Amino acid sequence: MTSSQVEAIVASATRLFAALGYDGTSTRQIAEAAGFNIATVNYHVGAKRELYLAVMERAHLAERAALAGALADAPPADDPVRAIHLLIDRYLDFLLDRPEVSALWMHRWLSDADDIAELELQYVRPLLAMVMEGFEGRLEGDLESALWTVIWCVNGYIMGGQMGDTGRRRAGEDRAALQRFRRHLHRQAHMTLGLAGEWPR
Repeated sequence: MTSSQVEAIVASATRLFAALGYDGTSTRQIAEAAGFNIATVNYHVGAKRELYLAVMERAHLAERAALAGALADAPPADDPVRAIHLLIDRYLDFLLDRPEVSALWMHRWLSDADDIAELELQYVRPLLAMVMEGFEGRLEGDLESALWTVIWCVNGYIMGGQMGDTGRRRAGEDRAALQRFRRHLHRQAHMTLGLAGEWPR
């Protein structure tokens, strides 16, 4: 099996796990979506659990790269206020570009794949620790709670959007609604952490 075929299987698994959750997806569905039989998928890539772990690892690596890039582009030691606002923007932009990552974690928040319990400790805690370490001693307030608030708000926005006057949900495709939400995130973090100066508008 070629690397492009493996990629096709993992991509199909990602789409299905994001749409249906781990518990609602079968290996047969993944194989059919990728254009292979189930025996081929099991032999070359693994069973459903292995596929799920591969999907979640890829999602984590992409998210870690985005956050690390934000911390590198605006080191908290140089300007913690600018750094936290850049981090918020990069996190939002990352999930706008990769909504399947939000969907994967949202399923887990709703007890999907609860027999695979190690992922939060393996992936979520290290990312929080990386950010917390970068800002250690540089910001007032409860940074961890502020970060969790951003996480909950951004993932909720990505998955549910913001309801307009017509009842239609608006998210990334509505630029005005997105800009309003982005300003809200900045204002919320600015006030919660007692940051100096004005927040980005």
